Amino acid sequence: MITLFDSGGHRNLMFNELCSGEMIQANQHLIIHGKEAMLLDPGGHKVFSRLLAESSGAMAPASLTYLFFSHQDPDIVAAANGWLMATDAKALAPSLWMRFIPHFGIDDYAVKRMSGIPDEGMTVMLGGQPIEIIPAHYLHSPGNYHVYDPVAKILYSGDIGASVGIEYADVPNFADHLKYTEGFHRRYMASNRALREWVGRVRKLDIEIMAPQHGAQYRGKAMVAEFLAWAEQLACGVDLIPG
Repeated sequence: MITLFDSGGHRNLMFNELCSGEMIQANQHLIIHGKEAMLLDPGGHKVFSRLLAESSGAMAPASLTYLFFSHQDPDIVAAANGWLMATDAKALAPSLWMRFIPHFGIDDYAVKRMSGIPDEGMTVMLGGQPIEIIPAHYLHSPGNYHVYDPVAKILYSGDIGASVGIEYADVPNFADHLKYTEGFHRRYMASNRALREWVGRVRKLDIEIMAPQHGAQYRGKAMVAEFLAWAEQLACGVDLIPG
C-alpha cells in the first residue's frame, strides 16, 4: 500500500501489488474523507480477498460508501458481486454499461445498489466533500470516466497514462518512460480527437498527481503538463488505420 496524500481527515491510498501470474498489473485506489470511503476500479476475483482485507483495515474507522467502476473491463468489475455482497457500498458505473455488467454474475438484488453515471459525469459527496466524476469517453471505452479529487489534487485517469513493464512507482523521466506507455496508448485509445477533448477538459483542473490504473504515477504539475502535451498530439486508434 502506498499513501498518495494524507491530511489527517482526508487520505488517498493506492494498492499496486495485488495482481499475480499472467494478469496485467493494476492499481486499486481508495479515497477516504472523514467516515466515508470510495474504492476505485477494485478489479477481479483474484485480488478481491486481499483487497477487501487490506482496504478494510486501512480505511477504519471509515466505511465503504462508494464503489466506482470507470468502465466495463474485467480488471475493473469482475469482482463486483463480491464487493456488493461483502459491503453496503453503492456502486457507480457508466450508464452505457449497466445492462452488461450484470453478466459478471451480480445477484439480482445487488444490482439494485448500482447506479448509472450519466454521459456528462456527476459530482458525488464523500463525507461532505465533493468528488468529481469526469467523462473520458472512447479512452478507451465508449462509456468511460475518471475521478478528480480536489482535496488531494489527484486525477485518477484510468487507462490514460497507463504503462506496462515498469518497476518504479513514480515516473522519473517522461522521455525515458515513453517506451512503456506509447504503444499502449496508440493501440487502446480511440482517436486523437478524443484525446484532445479530454486534454482540454482536464487542463482546467489543478492536478498534482495523475494516477492511472496501470503502472506508475505522474507526480508534479510539470510532469502532468508534459504528459498532456504529448497526449494532445498523439495519433492513435482509428488515426492509424491505413487510408
